[in-house]
Amino acid sequence: MNRLNALAVAALLSLGLVTQAFAHAHLQTAVPMPDGDVSVAPDALRLKFSEGLELAFTGVTLKAPDATAVPLGQATLAAGDDTTLVVPVTRHLAAGKYSVTWHALSKDGHKTQGDYTFTVK
Repeated sequence: MNRLNALAVAALLSLGLVTQAFAHAHLQTAVPMPDGDVSVAPDALRLKFSEGLELAFTGVTLKAPDATAVPLGQATLAAGDDTTLVVPVTRHLAAGKYSVTWHALSKDGHKTQGDYTFTVK
């Protein structure tokens, strides 16, 4: 019975290591919402990730409907929350469909990237 218990413990521990090995900072939510419509142009983009971020190696670009880059302010982490990236939008966004492209480095060293759109009505 001891050998069976030892095998069970070893299996559980290995599952825990597998979970850690596949950990990455995945985008969980964003404001404005991906594929969403907003009636008021945002003054900031807020991206919440599944893990803490290394701010120096995490970034966002915003493209206007005509594919030109929209100026953004200095990205910061939300107060007391290293999983939420806050990026000020430094100019008014006119009506149209905008593209957000992001890249992130989680505290455990894993890189992720992605993109989404939102529309200002």
